[in-house]
Amino acid sequence: MAIAEEYIKLIFGLKIKQIRTDKELSLFGLSKLCGLSKSYLNEIEKGKKYPKTDKIIKLAEAFDVSYDQLVSLKLDKNLAPIGEILQSGILDEIPLELFGIQQSDLIDIIANAPSKVNAFISTIIEIAQHYNMSREGFYLASLRSYQEAQNNFFKDLEEKAVQCANSYQLDLTGKVTSNDLEEVLKEEYGYTIISEGIPNHEELDNLRSVFVPASKTLLLSNGVDEAQKTFIYAKELGYQYLNITDRPYTFSWIKYDNFDEVLHNFYASYFAGALIIPRNHLKEHLKGLFSINRFSESDFHKIMKLYNASPESFYQRLTNILPQDFGMQNVFFLRFTHKLGIEKFNLVKELHITHQQQPHANETNEHYCRRWMAIKTLKRAAIEDLEYAFNIQISDYESTDQEYLVFTSATKDPFKKGYYRSIGIGFLISPALEKKIGFVADPKIPKVKVGVTCESCSVIDCDVRVAPPKRLQTKEKNKKTSLLVDEILKQYS
Repeated sequence: MAIAEEYIKLIFGLKIKQIRTDKELSLFGLSKLCGLSKSYLNEIEKGKKYPKTDKIIKLAEAFDVSYDQLVSLKLDKNLAPIGEILQSGILDEIPLELFGIQQSDLIDIIANAPSKVNAFISTIIEIAQHYNMSREGFYLASLRSYQEAQNNFFKDLEEKAVQCANSYQLDLTGKVTSNDLEEVLKEEYGYTIISEGIPNHEELDNLRSVFVPASKTLLLSNGVDEAQKTFIYAKELGYQYLNITDRPYTFSWIKYDNFDEVLHNFYASYFAGALIIPRNHLKEHLKGLFSINRFSESDFHKIMKLYNASPESFYQRLTNILPQDFGMQNVFFLRFTHKLGIEKFNLVKELHITHQQQPHANETNEHYCRRWMAIKTLKRAAIEDLEYAFNIQISDYESTDQEYLVFTSATKDPFKKGYYRSIGIGFLISPALEKKIGFVADPKIPKVKVGVTCESCSVIDCDVRVAPPKRLQTKEKNKKTSLLVDEILKQYS
């Protein structure tokens, strides 16, 4: 798994400090041995600097270890759990800032007290459980970190999808149908496919398909439409063509037993998207859309309808293509669900490329900004009982200089009566983006002042606020208390 550069620095620093401590060397002593300054070594151990090759060689000679041992990301048994945590991205998912804790502080604590690693991990898990993060949550957080580290583009899977299409003479202009894929699964891989094969039980409502490996039987729900069926078949073809055996057997998944299942499920899904929505074909049509100075909703939907895919699959595919082929490096993807009549909106899927963008999940039960395009469109679809709703806006985040161009589509959930879902993608507006998308400056696209959550929002005249800005109020109160305490201290000093 690829891991972020900052974590490579942290792991390297942990390893240097561990070896130095084992050899009972002070920073001063190590500095004498290797010829590097004490301050520079301190920066390395804190994970702030990663030395060049010649300096790593000096450290290896000073420690009497191999160069490969130093640069390896593998840690010994005492610190191995820390390496796993850093590589998984779990720390990114836990709201440490609520406790006034920085990740660097935690790493420093670990480095200074490696014997207490297990206690630290227990604390992290306890915090995660407090915020309802299950084992599956950890796995999915790790997967998201992996996707984001790769800008959600996987060249080998793109190439495999093209090879597969050529091998089975599948149409690479986006005209692949479920019949095309069903034929391949049956003739090449010996599948038996049973439509409406999943029993009609309320507990099975979320299932689109079930695969029985012993007999290679694929059972389908009676509610899947053509686009969903095509995706299911493409995903099954992905499992077979990529020779994946360690996988979940239900779609949607019920549980993951290990991280490999999570990763392989993602690989098969990515493969399916690349097969149904071919990269080069989509890229050429997007170039035309982005070249115009006025946004055309009809042109946007013409492109979407070129492919036998759901709106969610189309938006997901955009997160692969736009960062890679159009250089749009600050992108977010959000998926919300909502039940009619309940004032709650659940963020069930998100992705951020290349940094965490302003709209993001919170685990504190705060209320997401009702001015978000994702929530407004979802709410409209529910209230008006629409099969499909779409909108676009520029979201101007209060207290920052960041603006995002946001597209959102909302649909009914075909498997749950009274439920709706929205899929949105947003791009951080910058001079670079304005050169790539001609209609960014289209005056007909509304610009709306937004926040992240009501509890953290300072917009005063918001007419859709559903909770007071209690976090800001608490911060202001604490600031005033601190000033008063300072005055008391001065008075009696």
